[in-house]
Amino acid sequence: MRQPLVAGNWKMNGSRAGIAELLSGLKAGIGQVTAAEVAVCAPAIYISDVQQQLEGSAFKWGGQDVSVHTSGAYTGEIAGPMLRDFGCHFVIVGHSERRAYHAESDELVAQKFAAAWAAGLVPILCLGETLDEREQGATESVVARQLDAVIAQCGIDTVGEGVIAYEPVWAIGTGRTASLDQAQQVHAFIRGRLAQSNQSVADGLRILYGGSMNPKNAADLLAQPDIDGGLIGGASLKSDDFLAVCAAASD
Repeated sequence: MRQPLVAGNWKMNGSRAGIAELLSGLKAGIGQVTAAEVAVCAPAIYISDVQQQLEGSAFKWGGQDVSVHTSGAYTGEIAGPMLRDFGCHFVIVGHSERRAYHAESDELVAQKFAAAWAAGLVPILCLGETLDEREQGATESVVARQLDAVIAQCGIDTVGEGVIAYEPVWAIGTGRTASLDQAQQVHAFIRGRLAQSNQSVADGLRILYGGSMNPKNAADLLAQPDIDGGLIGGASLKSDDFLAVCAAASD
């Protein structure tokens, strides 16, 4: 059975004081969560604070991006071993905002997945289609292309050591929502695509939903057979909301 994973993505939000308050609330309430694995992915500049506050707790933590390089003249980049120095367990790669605003190609995302894995991190690989791509009926071809690039770069066994997060880009912060059937259909497609390479990997790999999961819809989404948790944006910035999603994943 796949252990549920709930990972908060704080994006470019927070302050030292605000994050300290948020983490205090999370630690106070985490005792209610028993079955789910829980993590937070913080802006890089705050990861040291997160480590100090969460070390020894039930939480894991991670970064939001990683360089393909381990060191060198790459100003502004953060290498996988640097994230490991601060106790990171996870790192997000290929988030839709990185693909859109930083022109990250499928090939670059695949290289980042490989770099994260080589550094001993668990990559959370984001896949998903835009509204135009969905309306053109291209959802499966887009997701397959994004996934296949990582399989080609890393091999199916290495992909199996990561996590996948499906992001319907058109349903994030737009007021639109994906139906339960729409979400489950793409999750099942991803698992089926993995099974073409290795059934065991497909059965064991966790696929998270990254389309604005919150306390109101979490239980229904998590009841779907191929949704194994959530990559949580806005709801991860409020301790009560995030803990409510964690609790739903633990039922």
